[in-house]
Parts: sequence; structure tokens; C-alpha cells
Amino acid sequence: MGDVQQQRPHVPARALDTEFPLIDSDPHFRRVCRYARRSDYAVGAVTAAAGPAAMLLWERVSPSYVGKGGFAPIMRLTVAVGLTGGFLQYYSRSIFRFYGFTENQREIDMDMREMVDKVKKNEPLYGTSRLTPYMQGVASRNSRYAGVWLHIIPWFNFVNHEQHGVDTAKYYQQAERELEAERTKAL
Repeated sequence: MGDVQQQRPHVPARALDTEFPLIDSDPHFRRVCRYARRSDYAVGAVTAAAGPAAMLLWERVSPSYVGKGGFAPIMRLTVAVGLTGGFLQYYSRSIFRFYGFTENQREIDMDMREMVDKVKKNEPLYGTSRLTPYMQGVASRNSRYAGVWLHIIPWFNFVNHEQHGVDTAKYYQQAERELEAERTKAL
């Protein structure tokens, strides 16, 4: 019994019915941040500033008279909560485009360009990992579509793995077309 290698089944990502195409069901944290739009930064900044601005407004409208020693700690806490909320709002707007929940044509183009360039350079599409394939699968299953529940428990993917819920053949086919076009152009 000790000589028999037990195969663990691959659990494919569930395909959701969305209006826009799925780019990645479990994007890496850095990738989500890299693909963010200016509007994501703006909404995140407004969200982050809303709490402290409201506290200052309330203090002006109805002063608490606690003095500098009482208001400053509450203001620091409000700033920390606001920054956290702003970051989560920025991140969720970006990751929803990966899932295809909102318009994502810009991200589709960026994804295709990034992956085709990696194929041309003969690099792994989703990076390399020091984890075993089993642990990569565990990480993938734990963080797949985690952005949907970001408001409940912030959970991010920090692991490079190959389980992203998309057919990677499209990247190789596009790379072949581009390489063929380059060869034809060179002749």
C-alpha cells in the first residue's frame, strides 16, 4: 500500500454566468492591483476620506468638547478604518472585472498582452511557486472568488498556481498568430 501513489482530484473552478467574460477566477494580489483603473483609485480615495471628513463635519456641527486629548484618538481610528475601507473598495472594483461582473474590455486586452508576452518569452503564465501542486490547489480553492466576500472577510491570493478557471490555449494560439505574422513580415 505504501508504494501506491494516491492521485488527488483537480477541482475545477466553477464557471459563473456573467455578462462579461471571465479573465481569472483567482487572480494574484499584485495582478489585481496592477490592473486597477484610475476610477478605482478615485473611488477608493473618496471612500477612505469619507469617514474622517464626516467626523470633522460632525465635530464642527455638534462639538463634543472632549478637547484635543479625546478627539485625536477617535480621529486616528476613523482614519485607519477609512483607509481600510478605501483599499477594500478599490480592490473589489478591480477584482470584479476579473470575474466578469463589470465591464472589463481594458483588462481583457491587458491580460492577453501580458500572457502572450509571457508565452513568447517561454515563461510560466502565472509565475512559479515553491509550493507543491497539492498546496497550490488548496490555496486556489481557498481564495477562488474570494473577492465576492471581501466585505465579510478580506482574503487575498498571494500564491502563484495554474488553477485560474480559464482556458490558457487562447494565449498560446494568439502568440502563434503573432509570431507567424512577425515571420511573414520579416520575409
